[in-house]
Amino acid sequence: MGTGSAERSWCVVVPHHATGARLARHRLADELADIVPPTLLADLVAVLAELVGNAVRHADPLPGGVVRVAWRLRAAAGGQTVQLRVTDGGSASGPLMRVATPDAIDGRGLHIVSGLASRWGVERDGLGQSVWAEFDPAGSTRPDLVVAG
Repeated sequence: MGTGSAERSWCVVVPHHATGARLARHRLADELADIVPPTLLADLVAVLAELVGNAVRHADPLPGGVVRVAWRLRAAAGGQTVQLRVTDGGSASGPLMRVATPDAIDGRGLHIVSGLASRWGVERDGLGQSVWAEFDPAGSTRPDLVVAG
């Protein structure tokens, strides 16, 4: 399962609505199904769903009532790095990891992102904010996550 090139990227715009997460998940899964291993794809889909869901619930939309979703495969030592990026109109407080009690119905999203991704972060500019998550299969302790280069 190789990409045949050093870098590939995709960018899509989805509605700033609950359906946006579903549309983004399906598009990501369709585009990467033949490129990355199934276990990594499942992690990518879960993290993307969390990031888009958080953008819809907690941030303003970009102009036009949308959220921009992008992913990129880059060549790295021993495999490829996959980066997800969700850009929205920003919020007053920005993304925050919360402490969720066992019976809480929400508050675990960024913990899931942190647990599945190698690293994640937030970038802000005058137009809004981007929350990104990067997966580094070459540095993973899970051999099933290594992406062929």
